[in-house]
Amino acid sequence: MTKGTTSQGKRGNHSHGLCPRCGRRAYHLRKEHCGSCSYPNAKMRKYNWAAKALRRRTQGVGRLRYLKTIDRKFKNHFREGCVAKPKAPVEKKSKK
Repeated sequence: MTKGTTSQGKRGNHSHGLCPRCGRRAYHLRKEHCGSCSYPNAKMRKYNWAAKALRRRTQGVGRLRYLKTIDRKFKNHFREGCVAKPKAPVEKKSKK
């Protein structure tokens, strides 16, 4: 068997598929275990020696479904379920 064209045709099997948790193609189909996020383990896989990998999936890289609204809620002092107080009318300065 050579390393060239003839051996390329035998590459039809897939050992890894898409992971249900992280979406990467690192889910081992036979082991039923993800090499990227360690699904189905409850804790995410992370190592300090892989600093770039930590950066890729840290806070602020996804859709930010929850964090997007935090700035707006902070300005309201996390007020919920009440009517906002009416603002005082702003007086316009006249030019002299």
